[in-house]
Amino acid sequence: MEIKNHFGVYGVCFENGELLCIEKTRGPYQNRYDLPGGSQEVGEGLTETLARELQEETGYTLSSYSKLRIYDVLVQEDGQDFAVHHIMAFYDIVLDFERYQKSLPHEVLDRSNDSANALWLNLEEITADNASPLVLQVKAELLGFPELDMTSYRNWKVKMGDNGTI
Repeated sequence: MEIKNHFGVYGVCFENGELLCIEKTRGPYQNRYDLPGGSQEVGEGLTETLARELQEETGYTLSSYSKLRIYDVLVQEDGQDFAVHHIMAFYDIVLDFERYQKSLPHEVLDRSNDSANALWLNLEEITADNASPLVLQVKAELLGFPELDMTSYRNWKVKMGDNGTI
């Protein structure tokens, strides 16, 4: 089986018992909750990627970041003959709520981005049926049970949407 590598940088914002998530609109995590973040652009540093992706996907401005850690998962979509080794750099983040962008960037609104609708979720709302492996990893970490070894998701089900809701 072919294995493709994917590297992304993601923000973990946990405030008042809620985790900042986005709704994915495309890719293997579509119609699931995911973390704000994504791939680096050429020549971009990790924290530059973090700030840009956070602004693009949520409308929030990054105030500060800390506690970099790396996790990885292997995701094989149901019926596919390849898997994606998703390597994730997570930063704890603090948002600048005073500089919140009132409307999301047009890339989110016109769905040319792969995400929509930033929202805050209680950990109890996050399940294997509605969340990406990234969100599940953060939930485990917040509950005190982080998975330090690579987690494998074989026969991963890409969820087909029903009117854009998760």
